[in-house]
Amino acid sequence: MSTGIVGLISAIDRFDPSRHVQLGAYAEHKIRGGILDSLRRLDWAPRQLRKRSKQIAAAIAATEQRLHRTPTEQEVASELNITVDCYRQWQVHVRTLNLGRLDTEESVNSEQRDLLNFLSGDPSELPSAVLERSELRRTLAAAISGLPEIHQTVLSLYYRDELKPKEISKIIGLHESRISRIRSRAILQLRACMTKLWPARARRHAAGKS
Repeated sequence: MSTGIVGLISAIDRFDPSRHVQLGAYAEHKIRGGILDSLRRLDWAPRQLRKRSKQIAAAIAATEQRLHRTPTEQEVASELNITVDCYRQWQVHVRTLNLGRLDTEESVNSEQRDLLNFLSGDPSELPSAVLERSELRRTLAAAISGLPEIHQTVLSLYYRDELKPKEISKIIGLHESRISRIRSRAILQLRACMTKLWPARARRHAAGKS
């Protein structure tokens, strides 16, 4: 409704009587176009993917009507004027448009199971949390790679190999106090770098402390 009203206001503002076009027809065109544009912006799938999905459905329907049977991949690909490999790639991408319910209607004879039963109850194991941890590790690895080599070595020996500063000093050949200063400086540099690379995470961390 709001998009349609905005389209109507736009039609009135841009209406030019000298073009000999009726306001009603022009406004209808602007309102319809505004609503369609708004719906397209709300769609999570790219327009090209929607277009290919319709092309595949139309090609399958046309081939079935012509052959009076279920068409093969080769026949559908020929109808679309593309190769079989290209058609298979289209199919893989189009499958992402299919959405399913997490819960199903209860039925005594139904063998379907709710997908909710397969989701972890632990918030840390939710897909969003797993993805965030993966991105965080990738971002942290990029930040560490930007540190001086000696800093990377000290961090690796301390956190990955779980060595004490005294043990690290014997390996690197630096005094134990020097190792502690290098580690502290590396941590400060990583925090500053991660604040730039992962600002949202830094804001949540600060909010949690407050």
